[in-house]
Amino acid sequence: MKHPLTRALTLLVLGALALPVSAQILTAKVTGGTVQGVANDDIAVYKGIPFAAPPTGKNRWRAPQPVEPWTGVKHAEHFAPACMQAPAMLKFIGSDAGTSEDCLYLDVWTPAKTPGAKLPVMVWIYGGGFAAGATSSPTYAGEELARLGVVQVNVSYRVGAFGFLADPALSKESGKGSGNYGLLDQIAGLKWVRDNIAAFGGDPSNVTIFGESAGGISVSMLAASPEAKGLFERAISESGGSFGPPRRGAKNVPGENVPTLAVAEARGKQFLEKLGAESLAEARALPAEAILKAQGPGLGTGFWPVDDGHVLLGDQYRLYSQGRFNDTPVLIGTNSDEGASFVRGKTTPAKLEAMVRAGYGKRADAILAAYPHATEQQASRSAQDLTRDSLFAWSTWTWARMQTRHGRHKAFVYYFDHRTPQTPDGSPHASELPYVFRTLHVRGGNPRPQDIAVSDLMSRYWTNFAKTGDPNGPGLPKWPAFNAAHQQAMVFGQDGGHAQPFPNLKKLEAMDAYFAWRRKNPGR
Repeated sequence: MKHPLTRALTLLVLGALALPVSAQILTAKVTGGTVQGVANDDIAVYKGIPFAAPPTGKNRWRAPQPVEPWTGVKHAEHFAPACMQAPAMLKFIGSDAGTSEDCLYLDVWTPAKTPGAKLPVMVWIYGGGFAAGATSSPTYAGEELARLGVVQVNVSYRVGAFGFLADPALSKESGKGSGNYGLLDQIAGLKWVRDNIAAFGGDPSNVTIFGESAGGISVSMLAASPEAKGLFERAISESGGSFGPPRRGAKNVPGENVPTLAVAEARGKQFLEKLGAESLAEARALPAEAILKAQGPGLGTGFWPVDDGHVLLGDQYRLYSQGRFNDTPVLIGTNSDEGASFVRGKTTPAKLEAMVRAGYGKRADAILAAYPHATEQQASRSAQDLTRDSLFAWSTWTWARMQTRHGRHKAFVYYFDHRTPQTPDGSPHASELPYVFRTLHVRGGNPRPQDIAVSDLMSRYWTNFAKTGDPNGPGLPKWPAFNAAHQQAMVFGQDGGHAQPFPNLKKLEAMDAYFAWRRKNPGR
């Protein structure tokens, strides 16, 4: 028989060994019922928590409805299916979750040991051209950011025709316009965070939204939406921003991406006619696969968030000029070679000139002067840079200027130019993501020491910003806030990170003159 003191010491040691797991938050009561997560070392992980009712049947093309309660304990161990999209898109991002129209679920990673921990919360909004994306991509896994002291939440939202179909009958039915169901899903997810994240040790009064590409554009839109007011305290946008004028016609014009309600309704009416549906009831009764087939594969579905007058109130540039936005600190940036992901092959000088003259109207000569194109090599590079700047960089630069000029909070701007043997010409679209999430090792990654160093730097900046609204911290290179008089950005490159004058400024200034002209001459 063991001595009582020996037995007591044994129990004490065993208890200490079990403490990291037993002290985790592995069950939580949330809107709808109780959920149970799993332990991943020191992180509690919850996957597939419903935050709204299934957007199926009568709920198709409606704002997200209240979650349906359940009895007992829901085991949140597996990712829910992604929202309806082309299966090839899921394969591209490494997700094996499958797709379903029943897709309004979110995932939580928390390092908290008690519900009272009040840790900062980071809510991730995925990209995918508003046509694809999923919370279940291994690149977006939240364990590593959680280990830096934040609670990470990944929120799903409807995409393509399921998320952004506008139609006159839908607008009449809602009384608030139509076409922004995907954005309303994001807002519903933020409301769920506000109401429930304390149960996971998160602080509902310290929420940062962050996203990339369409997710970064979503962050920009939420920053100007009255429907999102008070739901977040900080915003991070990677390759996002939505500061171009509204699209007022069917013609594709550089930088005009958000259609007016009238334009979107006309497009939606044509789509429903293509489906052969003579009423909303008939359209809602169609199989989800029929809608997916009709919208077409890939990212070119033609569906995008809409200036509906409810979620989005029109030209974001003018809203900021009028001080009508959700004023928070922002951390925003772009990548050096974004355009390479969208412009393939060689471009001749003649082809570039024709493209610019067709799209940039009376500002074409100034644009051509700013983007060298005397040779095929120059023209090919400028075609990519034009895409980078018109889609991402100009809006990011403009966002920083508008926030600094009209807001009370600071803007911090980055430029990701970390080159690898696979990307010697610059950093393509979305290439920063595994650096931010510290997931360089996933999907067969074999990171070099310098890659790991940049990832450590960026993830610490991002989580510092979520904690305080300022990315700076001990041991990190100083990241100056954006200043209109001395414009600087934090450049992430081979040396890690350093502040320098804003890259490509002459090109962005030429693009700025184009957008000023376009705003005065819509559709020309």
